[in-house]
Amino acid sequence: MTHPYASLRLLPWSSPDGKPCFLANGGDGYVSRMADEAEARQLADGLDVLERARRVLEDPMSPHVQVRYGAIRLAECLADALRIAESRGRRLSQSDGEGDDHVDTTPGGEPEAAPRSVGLETAPVPKECL
Repeated sequence: MTHPYASLRLLPWSSPDGKPCFLANGGDGYVSRMADEAEARQLADGLDVLERARRVLEDPMSPHVQVRYGAIRLAECLADALRIAESRGRRLSQSDGEGDDHVDTTPGGEPEAAPRSVGLETAPVPKECL
């Protein structure tokens, strides 16, 4: 049995009430390109957060607030990465090798700015973390 949303692209953001957003035609339109840019930005943010979290965790004297903040940000980034993986997995199963849905996430291929996931509240940065 085919999943009812199998032909839809899961977008990297949620509606204001937290429900998933889908795109009916995952071609090369404006919303599709905006989603590709948002995914690339989210993955780049995840790498940055991971690097910062590793530095905090490597320091045995890191304050509790820094460790907690790092864990919160890592959880947000993991949620973004899992959503991107689900979206890309759906598209791979649809194409069965037809077409190229690859998004360039190399440093030179990342967009300058893209929207963050709507509906994910980002914790404020404690003064001690700045």
